[in-house]
Amino acid sequence: MAEVSDQLLVVTIMAYLAALMAYAAEYAFGSASAVTRVARRELVGAGGPAVPSPSPSPEEAVEKSPKDRWIGIAVVGLTVAATAVHAATLITRAIAAGRVPWGNMYEFLLALTLVGSVAWVVVLWLRPGLRALGLLVTTVLIVLLGTSGMLHTDAGPLVPALNSYWLAIHVSAVATAGGILLVGFVSAVLYLLRESYENGRTGFPFALAAKAPAAAAIERVTFRVHAFAFPLLTVGIMCGAIWAEAAWGRYWNWDPKEVWSFITWVIYAGYLHARATPSIKRRTANWLAIAGWAAVVFNTYGVNLVFSGLHSYSGV
Repeated sequence: MAEVSDQLLVVTIMAYLAALMAYAAEYAFGSASAVTRVARRELVGAGGPAVPSPSPSPEEAVEKSPKDRWIGIAVVGLTVAATAVHAATLITRAIAAGRVPWGNMYEFLLALTLVGSVAWVVVLWLRPGLRALGLLVTTVLIVLLGTSGMLHTDAGPLVPALNSYWLAIHVSAVATAGGILLVGFVSAVLYLLRESYENGRTGFPFALAAKAPAAAAIERVTFRVHAFAFPLLTVGIMCGAIWAEAAWGRYWNWDPKEVWSFITWVIYAGYLHARATPSIKRRTANWLAIAGWAAVVFNTYGVNLVFSGLHSYSGV
């Protein structure tokens, strides 16, 4: 089963790559192009100046031709298929190890990216007009899964320090929050690009957002995703503190992993506060969201691979 899991990881990456190509095709030739034409359409009054029409809402981003429908079906089908194979990779890993499949960094990345993919499928189902986000989501998933493969660890039993029911609670909460925040990060990046494009900045990289939905629609999704993930992140950190007290005799030890978890929490709390404050620009709030994801990445890679502390026993 361990070999099957390893082989399925390769299939998963290839499936996400196929989905990425489908998103690129839709972005260049499919419904996204129709969105752009609607967004740029001008209403000319009788004898009056041309008046630009407002950008369409995501709900208006529907396929206009059979070609669009077939590309849309391919996009959704490949995304769901990649997510299913991804889930099979983690399930077979769990069977091979005989435990929950997030006992090391390799498995944690598999779980985090799976949650991110599932979260994206939910967003895709609820807001199909935001499919342009998929181009960035699949790119991030491929990068993270590729690096997880470089950190591959053979399936086996947990080290004694991790053999606790808190592993299933604490790590699953953190991985779930991280996966959802991955989608929030991608949404924040696309919002900044689209908002700049709408304000007249048409050079690289802002031109990449020319066919994206309206900035306001993207920003609303960004906020909702973060508002959903933040309580899960908070619960995950709290459960970690309870586990630390049981394992090490203290709720907080200022371990590098704990410090960066706290920094990450503060940044995301700052984003939600900024988003709820009318005097703070949406652009500023979204930069905080991006900074929060940067802290998540550093806590996952930098702390695990560079620093040593109480959490170092789990290795990679």
